[in-house]
Amino acid sequence: MSAGPYLLAIDNGTQSVRALLFDVQGNLAAKSQVFLEPYFSTHPGWAEHDADGYWQAVCEACRQLWRSTSIDRAQVKGVAVTTQRGTVVNVDEAGVPLRPAITWLDQRQTRQIPPLAPWWRAAFRLARLDGTIGYFRREAEINWIAAQQPDIWRRTHKFLLLSGFLNHRLCGQFIDSTGSQVAYIPFDYKRHAWAGRHDWKWQALAIKPAMLPALVAPGSRMGAITAAAALATGILEGTPLLAAAADKACEVLGAGCVEPHVACLSYGTTATINTTNQRYLEVTRFIPPYPAAMPGAYSTEVQIFRGYWMVNWFKEQFGDRERQAAAENGSGLPAEALFDRLVDSVPPGSMGLMLQPYWSPGIKVPGPEAKGAMIGFGDVHTRAHMYRAILEGLAYALREGRERIEKKSGVTITVLRVAGGGSQSDAAMQLTADIFGMPAARAHVYESSGLGAAICAAVGLGYHADFPAAVRAMTRQGRVFQPHADQVRIYDQLYRRVYRKMYARLQPLYRDIAEITGYPG
Repeated sequence: MSAGPYLLAIDNGTQSVRALLFDVQGNLAAKSQVFLEPYFSTHPGWAEHDADGYWQAVCEACRQLWRSTSIDRAQVKGVAVTTQRGTVVNVDEAGVPLRPAITWLDQRQTRQIPPLAPWWRAAFRLARLDGTIGYFRREAEINWIAAQQPDIWRRTHKFLLLSGFLNHRLCGQFIDSTGSQVAYIPFDYKRHAWAGRHDWKWQALAIKPAMLPALVAPGSRMGAITAAAALATGILEGTPLLAAAADKACEVLGAGCVEPHVACLSYGTTATINTTNQRYLEVTRFIPPYPAAMPGAYSTEVQIFRGYWMVNWFKEQFGDRERQAAAENGSGLPAEALFDRLVDSVPPGSMGLMLQPYWSPGIKVPGPEAKGAMIGFGDVHTRAHMYRAILEGLAYALREGRERIEKKSGVTITVLRVAGGGSQSDAAMQLTADIFGMPAARAHVYESSGLGAAICAAVGLGYHADFPAAVRAMTRQGRVFQPHADQVRIYDQLYRRVYRKMYARLQPLYRDIAEITGYPG
């Protein structure tokens, strides 16, 4: 263990909150974790969470951290927060939540939306973007709360993302990072600032500029830990709070993916493929690249909304045997290792079972009618084949994302890094290398999003000259999985001849299902 200094990264994900201590060489020195219920739902499609519950989990994670390590808290020179994207909190002047947080998993929509000026409507129609703009306005939590809970909206002093809410609890300021702004909000993704006064978003969303926090770039100092926050968390009062970015952006940074030819696959609740660019690049027209965790940079992204949520879904629905065996046997093998054995018991291609992983609809690619599909069933197939087909389907979808990014950017992706919970599976890593036909490397630490936040803090505090220098010093490659030529050939044919054709052929049937059943997603 190094003598310090140390950086505290607070990572508030969907499944848990983690408090992580890194040194300035990128080594994880101590960790604690508090698990969360991802959401509660009082209506079909709603996904909410007690906002104060997030803060209490942060406090408990920090207190656990200090109990688990002998590191002197005086050696912790800075704190940075990274959180799940798109989870929003309404607060009053004191920062007290006025209603539960609406999480990024929420599916509610509203038809009561502010009117757009005629010239905007005409412009969007001419550009054939009226459907996309309409989706944005219906999905925006701002518009739903303003329409359905007008009293709460009238009392709302600030409308914050989860990151801004936690930053306020820590430093007492309504402030957030530009790198965290991923939601249905009036943000200019090209300029990394709140939208200009004449931007259409101010008409499309029922919000005023004064209701939003101040924004600073990743690595900027936002304030210091207050006496109240110090009492609640055990972090020393006065410790600087630095701006980081959203969890996916921090994960890309923590995996060392800061050039456009290096792709980061994130095997998390949402599975994504990202590259970092210095130029603004829309992989899907009118779907902006998100802010990177480096100031002024853009994170091009293709996402599979339900991603490795599908893996957890399978384990909950069909994995009782492995979970029970892990609990009962004396070998110490975790359930994840037993699930890897399940994957390895099935040949590449899952004996013809193919999965399209659109368990949730999209905006454009896939469209709002999209559903999941599994084709090719025969009497030889078991739950092991289903499990492998899920992992393969996610990798196929991300390979398709790679091709879209390459086509739009003109840059060939030559390096592949994999982060997120799914990257811990050797079986998932190997089939990823085989489906992409290129080496797949793990990040050197599993906690890549926390490391990305620590990198932001390290740069902001001057421990490294700039972000590229910090990435060189604090990230490195972990285990590399080499593609197997015979498996690459099988997967390449299945991808080109089957997977690439599935969505177009099933799309009309998805529309019919929605029309007949009235269930759109």
